[in-house]
Amino acid sequence: MKIAVLNGSPKGQTSVTMQYVNFLQLKFKDVEFKYFDVAPKIKKLEDDEKAFEQIIGEISAADGVLWAFPLYFFLVPSQYKRFIELIFERKSASAFLDKPAAVLTTSINFFDHTAHNYMNAICDDLHMNFIDSYSAEMNNLLKLKERRRLKNFGELFIQAIKERTPAIRNNQPLTMPDTVYESEKLNPVGTDGKKVLIIVDDISKGANLRKMVENLQQAFVPQAQLVQLKDVDIKGGCLGCLQCGMDNICVYEGKDGFIDFFNQQIKTADILFFAGAIHDRFLSSLWKCYFDRSFFNGHIPVLTGKQIGFVVSGPLGQIANLRQIMEAYAGMQHANLIGIVSDDPGSSEEINAGLQWLAKRSIMYSNLGYVKPPTFLQVGGTKLFRDVIWSRLRPVFQADHRYYKEHGHYDFPQKNYKWRLINNLLVMLTKIPVVRREFVKRIKQEMLTPFKRALDKVK
Repeated sequence: MKIAVLNGSPKGQTSVTMQYVNFLQLKFKDVEFKYFDVAPKIKKLEDDEKAFEQIIGEISAADGVLWAFPLYFFLVPSQYKRFIELIFERKSASAFLDKPAAVLTTSINFFDHTAHNYMNAICDDLHMNFIDSYSAEMNNLLKLKERRRLKNFGELFIQAIKERTPAIRNNQPLTMPDTVYESEKLNPVGTDGKKVLIIVDDISKGANLRKMVENLQQAFVPQAQLVQLKDVDIKGGCLGCLQCGMDNICVYEGKDGFIDFFNQQIKTADILFFAGAIHDRFLSSLWKCYFDRSFFNGHIPVLTGKQIGFVVSGPLGQIANLRQIMEAYAGMQHANLIGIVSDDPGSSEEINAGLQWLAKRSIMYSNLGYVKPPTFLQVGGTKLFRDVIWSRLRPVFQADHRYYKEHGHYDFPQKNYKWRLINNLLVMLTKIPVVRREFVKRIKQEMLTPFKRALDKVK
């Protein structure tokens, strides 16, 4: 049996992810795991179609496919995303038809589900037989219990290949919207001195995208600034080297124009609109490269307080996973998501109304300094970062640690000594039956007491 391992780590064989695959190879010696470093060799695969076809031929001859990669910014690394795009662009999907597939990722379990959802959908789009996915916390391989779990995963995958176990399709094929957007001039919105920046990967990628972006740009007075990522000097995707963790200095510093672009334009804007067309189940790999390369800021929310909107061309309404990623991105940046306008659901009138709403609300919210309260996406993600940077990843992400310490991100509940004392006292008292009965009787009203005091202050 031969399993084609499609390595999505820019670090190639020196990645943590590949150590998990190496473990499977050691445990299942009668199975050949054939590695293909598609992410680090993506430039060659783009330029040399023969080299790409050679890998496709190996995949076609394999009994199963293991998609293995580290999580980068809610998803796969941009280099891996580009490889997936090439599969569809070069009409190579037939090599994947009915192939048993599994996904193996390494991360700190931050939004691993969105990456797995994405890859499940890609496998469904390629008409593969998606068996299962395995999300490894990056240090799991060092624990006996987790090694046993990983072995079980490998055994189940191999058994499914042998038995040609059918899989449940979780994603229906995308239906591309047939809306032909006709723009109408929007009511002018004064910027009140706010810097409004629209970033699009490539405005020429679709007529609807171009018209939506241009209409939004012209809605502001003075006109919003427009930047196309294709015009930014970006030499390559994030390499996963973690050099930036010490002091937020990227290995690309001085070698391309991305860092200056981000620092001088993105960070100085008050209002940001991200625009692009859907490619497979996400935006383009160029957009993914933008998000990955912004990681030179580490886990610091550098867009705190900014207003963010998305303008999307394509079947967004059919990809709930992408919408959640957009919501999570704004939340993790401690920014305010104004809204998302797409050409998917409705008429030109609805799209124009949505763009007008985005423009008007962006200035209103920015003037108020309004940021919505955090949801679970931000709260859970922030606590995960807080804990891991406080503990074992502090030597790697020293810049994060300094920022978190200075800005009060280390808000561990055990530091609240007042409530620790009150809670311990109340727990002891409620062990007395008469106190317990009175406590239960009064608890609803007592919960409202501090709120009444707060409302009295307002009066």
